[in-house]
Amino acid sequence: MPKETSVKRTTIILEEEEREYIDSLIREGREPGIKALVSKMLDIYRNMMIYDWRYPGEYYAGISRMAFVNIEFINILLQHIPEEKWREAGQKIGEAAQVSIEATLNLQTTNRERWPDVFKWLRVQGFGDFYLRDKYLIIKAPFITNYEVLCGFLEALLSVRLEAKTFTAPLVFEIVG
Repeated sequence: MPKETSVKRTTIILEEEEREYIDSLIREGREPGIKALVSKMLDIYRNMMIYDWRYPGEYYAGISRMAFVNIEFINILLQHIPEEKWREAGQKIGEAAQVSIEATLNLQTTNRERWPDVFKWLRVQGFGDFYLRDKYLIIKAPFITNYEVLCGFLEALLSVRLEAKTFTAPLVFEIVG
């Protein structure tokens, strides 16, 4: 006979402004409900290791210091890298991400069975939405919009060879090796 588990309830008291904000998210359809919102917040809290952050301005996820930067900052940096170095620059970034993910999360990024976990981490970190469809990687809303840099990043991170099939978002890469 299976063991019955009771549902645990927690009560929190929200300021009126906080509750109005949550209600507006639900009313506008941006969140399906308060339970889903709290679950998402806890998932982000765990995945970004927010409990390890030291305020102000020192944010770490495992071994990696994090910085909140806008996409324009990244695009300006990329504009100053010679075009023939874009893929190589992406590969160096991918190598660093691989070390960070493996050391922090004990997650082997080269193991295809673990790619859903890798893609979840990338999504939570703001890299975009990653999907695997047969032999294709699809990236919706990529943070790195330069397809050559992103291709190099993913090749090094996942230890695969990719060929770009689209050059603007959503980006599609075929896994060719």
